[in-house]
Amino acid sequence: MDGTLLIGRSSFPYFALVAFEAGGVLRLLLLLLASPLAAILYHLVSERAGIQVLIFSTFAGMRVADIESVARAVLPKFYTADLHPESWRVFSACGRRVVLTANPRVMVEPTLRGFLGADLVLGTEIAAFRGRATGFVKGGAAGVLVGESKAHALRGALGEDCQPEIGLGDRRTDEPFMALCKEGFMVPPDPEVRPVSADNLPRPVVFHDGRLVQKPTPLTALLTLLWLPVGFPLACLRVAAGSLLPMPLVYHAFTALGVRVTVRGNPPPPSSSSGVLFVCSHRTLLDPIFLSAALGRPVPAVVYSVSRLSELISPIRTVRLSRDRAADAAMIRKLLAEGDLAICPEGTTCREPFLLRFSALFAELTDEIVPVAMVNRMGMFHGTAARGWKGMDPFYFFMNPSPAYEPAELTCGSGRKSGHEVANYIQRVIAATVSYECTSFTRKDKYRALAGNDGIVGVAS
Repeated sequence: MDGTLLIGRSSFPYFALVAFEAGGVLRLLLLLLASPLAAILYHLVSERAGIQVLIFSTFAGMRVADIESVARAVLPKFYTADLHPESWRVFSACGRRVVLTANPRVMVEPTLRGFLGADLVLGTEIAAFRGRATGFVKGGAAGVLVGESKAHALRGALGEDCQPEIGLGDRRTDEPFMALCKEGFMVPPDPEVRPVSADNLPRPVVFHDGRLVQKPTPLTALLTLLWLPVGFPLACLRVAAGSLLPMPLVYHAFTALGVRVTVRGNPPPPSSSSGVLFVCSHRTLLDPIFLSAALGRPVPAVVYSVSRLSELISPIRTVRLSRDRAADAAMIRKLLAEGDLAICPEGTTCREPFLLRFSALFAELTDEIVPVAMVNRMGMFHGTAARGWKGMDPFYFFMNPSPAYEPAELTCGSGRKSGHEVANYIQRVIAATVSYECTSFTRKDKYRALAGNDGIVGVAS
């Protein structure tokens, strides 16, 4: 993988992702401290020794289920963003595709099989005891797939007489398995090469999880760790400002604290009769709060599920939907009779430039609809998560050095349409405004892909 199918020749960033997402800050710190030793062993002693240090530092004591979860929900986004264009052109043109890698198979297989069309993945197998990784590999040092071990694994999988058509590698230790192929090609390092664009992938990464926005190279990982003691108090200060100050002052407080809020369009004044329903695309849990900050007045929001902590610190009223269509419709009508209301009909957030399917319920309840296209920018941490404790979502968003939100109020065309037609129309209007792509994916699709559940947060969470 590294240096051949991927442009990057180092596997450290992907070990760092597993360390942080499954093990936390201290595990990432341990891996970062061990990385100089791993580099010295890798270049001066043997590749096997260096890789074993990375595996032990990352996996020792970690639940295998957590490793598999990160490999399924987090790593595909980063792996597919680093595909080598020439290697991918050859690899994708082949009928049967086999990948041999020194990386742990548990890390790479979900991406290779699920997104890149690999038929067989041969990688280093980690040892486990009672559901937890020991930090060692099966078969001892020889179990790390390097040099002759790759050739042996290939013969074991395809048979002693196997002779694949094409073999691709990037270093001398790949020559033993490449010698088994009819043709072998070395992929030279090229700092100028650009990765394959998302449009040319066989399957786009619509859903992905994890807190880190950027690929954690050693320098990026170090800067992230150094920022945390500053970022968390800053996040608490920003949360306190949003929760405690009157809403007309929140916009100015956010600006003073480095949170950029750009309002596009003409925010409507409060309605004198029935309330206006603000229909928002869903980027983070904070969408209705930034809408309220842009309007200069608190706008209640209906939500599908939210943690108890998020409810406690929210500066606006949040009302849970029961998932009973009749009961939810009655509740929304009651709230609209009291004033304005915000709703995110996707039901869950999506990080990529896609809009999930809009529920048609909102379109059947009122004609006073204002679509709101939400765009946000985060440079270090994602403010959403399908795994882990969702109560930390606002804090991770505000831990970014200079997060940004851009609510854009739009106009909605008139004319009698069915609820589904209105929902689809507003989805298209918002998608066109922010250059996103409409999809038919739903909340359940996202959470089943990333977390293996339906994404319902209990009241006590």
